[in-house]
Amino acid sequence: MKYGYYSDNEIPESIANSENYKKLYKLNSKGYRCQEFSPLPNGGKNVVVLGCSHTFGEGLNENEVWVSQLEKIKNNNIYQSSTKLRFWNLAHPGASPDLCVRILYGTEKVLFPKIIIVCWPVWSRRERLDKYPQSLTSDDILLKNENEQTDCNNFLKCVFQIEKFAEHTHAKVFHCFSQDIYDIPNTTNVFKETSIKSCWPEWDRRKHFQNLIKITTEPNLARDGIHYGTKHHASFAKKFYNKFGTKLK
Repeated sequence: MKYGYYSDNEIPESIANSENYKKLYKLNSKGYRCQEFSPLPNGGKNVVVLGCSHTFGEGLNENEVWVSQLEKIKNNNIYQSSTKLRFWNLAHPGASPDLCVRILYGTEKVLFPKIIIVCWPVWSRRERLDKYPQSLTSDDILLKNENEQTDCNNFLKCVFQIEKFAEHTHAKVFHCFSQDIYDIPNTTNVFKETSIKSCWPEWDRRKHFQNLIKITTEPNLARDGIHYGTKHHASFAKKFYNKFGTKLK
């Protein structure tokens, strides 16, 4: 099925499918940081991970990105179920919540996801479907009439669409955040304790750890000097697993 830019059997091509990105990262033929979609490997369950450049892992090696680290932690855990999980990083640089939904819809008859993880970008972004899809950030002139309330409602619309997709395909879905943490009501499948942005530096309020506190004055950034670095990704993967690890099966 295909209507306009929406399809249930074709994953949209990523903006990363360009020579500039290919010089820096190992990408599949659609521009995503995962293996080819076809032929689909036998056995195991497919975990689709959606997000923006922070989940794509700009400025990081593939094994440093939190998605790869979470996959390693889960599949190496001695208490894992007999079913192996195969993670597909479908994060898209500059993605909006709208684009995350559109990418997910395209996976239905390609990857047949049984687990969906959405690491939501900032909600001020939108996707404009013109002669070609445009990812708009909050400073774009085309978004001059948007405000906090429309941002919130557009975000909740996208959450609804993700949840309905999961209901339709009998998949599990988990929500987390790259930068700002937003309220998603009426659900327990949200990792709202921290985000990729705020999970590092780690600290502890307990008094007997006070003498071990080290003052951190330098940010931990990826090699591009813009995105969050390896310490953020390692910490986020560990915290996400501690929250939802037993449900990832």
